[in-house]
Amino acid sequence: QVQLLESGGGLVQAGGSLRLSCTASGKISSINVMGWYRQAPGKQRELVAEITRGTPTYDDSVKGRFTISSDNGRKAVLLQMNSLQPEDTAVYYCNAQGIITDKANYGEAWGRGTQVTVSS
Repeated sequence: QVQLLESGGGLVQAGGSLRLSCTASGKISSINVMGWYRQAPGKQRELVAEITRGTPTYDDSVKGRFTISSDNGRKAVLLQMNSLQPEDTAVYYCNAQGIITDKANYGEAWGRGTQVTVSS
């Protein structure tokens, strides 16, 4: 069984910074893609950033402000968020795809989400 454990959300003023962390637990051999999605009230869940074998991809709305990085040894992904704006307010979800464990392969896993609130 695979679990994604998130931390680092909170309340920050506009222009501030937060760092989100997500660690995958379980006897995992490899993960193909790890990333972050977000869902604001009344909106669909959207991709924020993901990293595939060390190569990052960003949504245009966060380019230049957010940085995603991974630690393959710990099966973890970090999202450094700078210059936060009120429109970044959302629940942020960790995502992993292409997970290989000692007993099974999993197509996708999600974390439970962590709230990020940016005040103006």
